[in-house]
Amino acid sequence: MLIERIETNIEDMEKEEIFKRHVERVYLESDHLVKRIQRVTTDHGREIGIRLKEPRDLVAGDVLYMDEKNMIVIDVLADDLLVITPRTIKEMGTIAHQLGNRHLPAQFEDEMMMVQYDYLVEELLQELEIPYNRENRKVKQAFRHIGHSHG
Repeated sequence: MLIERIETNIEDMEKEEIFKRHVERVYLESDHLVKRIQRVTTDHGREIGIRLKEPRDLVAGDVLYMDEKNMIVIDVLADDLLVITPRTIKEMGTIAHQLGNRHLPAQFEDEMMMVQYDYLVEELLQELEIPYNRENRKVKQAFRHIGHSHG
């Protein structure tokens, strides 16, 4: 089976539309969400080729295939993350500046900043006394590095 476009995202579907179908899942590491061309295997052992025609990243919940009885959905494996919860705007600005200098991609959810685990960042958080937890957590999209050079 070759997938060239995303049907929809499961979050945009009515619950009854989901429940009436058998769901197969494709589990991907978050950094594989940026690959438009790849070969994957569902949790039922079905091999699928993905070659997206549109230039977009995959997102957790994307429906690769759907008919009246079945659907194949992208799911993401948990990442080893530092979940940072600054108490003040000053702490947020300080850690955001420090991570920006390191060109580390971050994601935000509610009042939390999430970065992929790095022992140097963990040491920095301890030194700055900014609250954080190390957690295995699923993210909906890939951590993207933004190209930049200090010319």
